Amino acid sequence: MSIGTVGVHDILAGLRKWPLERLDDHDPNGRVYRDGKGNIYHSVTRILQATAPDHQKAWLANWLERPGSAAFRDSAATRGTLAHNHAELLLKTTNKIGRATANRKGSWKTGSDGLERLPKSIFSWAYDKAIAGAPTVPWSAAGYARGLAGWIGDNVTQAHAIEFSIHHPTGFAGTADGLLDVISPYDGKSYLTVVDWKTSERQRSEELLGGYIDQLGAYSLGLNHLTELRPKAGCIVVARRSGAPQVRYLSELELRGAEVRFAERVERYFASLTTGS
Repeated sequence: MSIGTVGVHDILAGLRKWPLERLDDHDPNGRVYRDGKGNIYHSVTRILQATAPDHQKAWLANWLERPGSAAFRDSAATRGTLAHNHAELLLKTTNKIGRATANRKGSWKTGSDGLERLPKSIFSWAYDKAIAGAPTVPWSAAGYARGLAGWIGDNVTQAHAIEFSIHHPTGFAGTADGLLDVISPYDGKSYLTVVDWKTSERQRSEELLGGYIDQLGAYSLGLNHLTELRPKAGCIVVARRSGAPQVRYLSELELRGAEVRFAERVERYFASLTTGS
């Protein structure tokens, strides 16, 4: 598929559905998928975990052996899912309200990237409507969801895709949280940005953010392969129990670097499978 033969919006809409068959629901090392032609894809998170620095693997293994670690991990996964779902609902509701209004007013504009955009004022108005009508988030995740919601309201000017799947011929697949227009902290302009939501009780160091940064590189590579779109920025938003989220914004140059690093990790990963190391 390409933008020249199929509209980019149609391609993005198609990415909302997971097109791959999951091969093993019980593989402890992560997920593996197969497409209709028999091509195999390993999950982005599986590759990131397998190619993480040895000291990070050792720390994780030691932590998992501690009493209560499994329960804590399950609790963190639940609150993360609740916060993700809330952000997803807000953005999808905003698009539904905003698009209906923009259609009536005939106020769509098409950018040089082929993506249609409604006026920022309509998007912001629709987002306020979405916030007002959103259901209450369970207490365990309320602070995290509130942090993500506030950040979106202050920084996002358009939502092009929410929860979309990607895969790449080098053998990886995954699901990205969003393709959004996000205001850059450097010049105040909005750029096409691949975004990933995270939750954490503590501030994340730059080292711990490294895997997340390369994860954005994977999503950017997959998106470009499937749509020919090339995001101009990346953003990791780490929601916390209270207060503003921790935000790691990637410039275009940093995102290109993340793409290169993830591609190298893919090579190392599949080489290790071949050698059995």
